[in-house]
Amino acid sequence: MQQLRVHPLPRLVAESDLAGSTVVVIDVLRATSTICQALTAGATEVVPFLEIDEAIAAAESDRANVVLGGERHGKRIEGFDLGNSPSEYTPTSVGGRRVFLTTTNGTRALDHARQAGRVVVGAFLNLSAVVASVQDEPHVDILCAGTDGRESREDILAAGAIAERLIAHDRSSWKLDHAADAALAEWQTRSDELAVEFRSTPGGRNLLAIDMERDLADCARINALSVVPTLDTARWRITGNCQQRRNP
Repeated sequence: MQQLRVHPLPRLVAESDLAGSTVVVIDVLRATSTICQALTAGATEVVPFLEIDEAIAAAESDRANVVLGGERHGKRIEGFDLGNSPSEYTPTSVGGRRVFLTTTNGTRALDHARQAGRVVVGAFLNLSAVVASVQDEPHVDILCAGTDGRESREDILAAGAIAERLIAHDRSSWKLDHAADAALAEWQTRSDELAVEFRSTPGGRNLLAIDMERDLADCARINALSVVPTLDTARWRITGNCQQRRNP
């Protein structure tokens, strides 16, 4: 039987508990949505960093071919090329270049999944593509980034949407943990307008406070993209539509 677990925050699951599993990392507002958009726009890879100084130092040797992107307190980091809004990542701004990304929540969630057998970046933007990519895996863990250490409903909704689609064809083949069942129920009681739902979540309220309402609509576009960003944990880079060999 296939197993699906949902983790509302990285701190609620030990890194070792994710070892060998297929992990879908979700930070709907906005890191994973932005990663999907960057790769769709032609970025050659996205490299996640925990700290600002680390990203800057790594970019120095190849600055002409690197786009520095990211945020702190939701806003573009001083001296960086781009912030963390998907709309900023266009073929003109990132096409043919590497993106070095550091964010408050999303890149930390990716780091938490280092021991996984496979790491996929998920969002509403690439919902169906992610589901198709992991539907045959024996163990799937959905790791939600949350917002500033708190559970964030937009991530739970995305987890529930993935769960619904995974079990759609054969519910009896999947064993869901309590958090997965709860996420599924949350998704099934949503309103029809995701962007409106986002306005009341911690992540959504943060964006509204800094006049970034557009990002709510941009990140709520279900199946707008077909990319499946996959994190190569050995080389520490995210590329699109590649299948990573599972760790032994």
